[in-house]
Amino acid sequence: MAPKRPDGAGAFPKAVEPPAPQTPDPTDLYAALDLGTNSCRMLIAQPKGSGFHVVDSFSKSVQLGAGLERTGQLSRASMARTIQALRICQQKLKRNKVRRMRLVATEACRRALNAQTFVENVHRETGLRLEIIEPEEEARLAVISCAPLVSTKTEQLLVVDIGGGSTELVWIDLSAVPRRDRPRALMRLHAGFHSVDSPFPAAKVVDWISVPLGVATLRDQFSDVKDDAARFALMSWFFEENLAEFTPYQKLEHLKERFQIVGTSGTVTTVAASHLGLKRYDRTKVDGLRMTSDQIDTVIRQYLSMGPTGRRRDPRIGEDRHALIMSGSAILQALLRLWPTDRLSVADRGLREGLLFAQMSADGVLEDGVY
Repeated sequence: MAPKRPDGAGAFPKAVEPPAPQTPDPTDLYAALDLGTNSCRMLIAQPKGSGFHVVDSFSKSVQLGAGLERTGQLSRASMARTIQALRICQQKLKRNKVRRMRLVATEACRRALNAQTFVENVHRETGLRLEIIEPEEEARLAVISCAPLVSTKTEQLLVVDIGGGSTELVWIDLSAVPRRDRPRALMRLHAGFHSVDSPFPAAKVVDWISVPLGVATLRDQFSDVKDDAARFALMSWFFEENLAEFTPYQKLEHLKERFQIVGTSGTVTTVAASHLGLKRYDRTKVDGLRMTSDQIDTVIRQYLSMGPTGRRRDPRIGEDRHALIMSGSAILQALLRLWPTDRLSVADRGLREGLLFAQMSADGVLEDGVY
């Protein structure tokens, strides 16, 4: 399947609900649910200053996209697992009396022939209304979530979100934005990737792409290759081939000091945890960590030398991640071949955080007002 690219301003998802008639009470709770190809994750949070405070959360590997590459449909077993997880989410939403929420599904539901039937079943059995979002909005929300990690020195930014079923890349030019305003300029992209009327200097989206290959779908495409190292090399090469048309900047030598990659995914955080030697994951040590291409390459080489059995036993990788870490590493290695950097920032944040920031910004409940 060819990567999806923007067609223009008309591609933006339309709002499905009318705007709130008045500014919400700042004590109101907000929820964001991200149903991906591999995981179901939710955050419930309260606005706090220019950010938010998490009051409840949920995360479970449901493998919604299991078998999708082969059949084109969500299986009965994967839908049943997912609905069971969504029942827990519904109970948490009810217990916390959440009224403002966005519950979104991504690549697996975008591709599955029976996705609408699944969405209807979810509503009938849990009362939750899932919204299948387009790749552009998924990419935009990833950018928003990572804005606080962007250095004020950064002029060229690449945000990479490696998901279970797809990978989004967004290249942003911040050179026209005053240094101190750069993170805020990224937050304003919740209104769209194309230029909008604004009195503030704007972050310019040079190019973006959604590649329909994530850690689960890429692994499944090469599951018949038995040799571990050969499978890894083929996955990395294949992903790079899918980036052939994404060339916002070919030469970065003169930009190196002002170029930054922010990576958000379980792959990137796992690689960071392995680099730090963490036997128990610690978000405070991982989120915002800066790594060089060489440090990442060293970790990936360690993964390869372990083999499947060693990776399964490694506490730094974890039981939920060991089967997916090499396909994710293959994507990461391909990116670093194209854009080597000593400024890859690790983001333990993503779609859920972007959904929360976008809702709160639009409602004007953050201290800095509407971005």
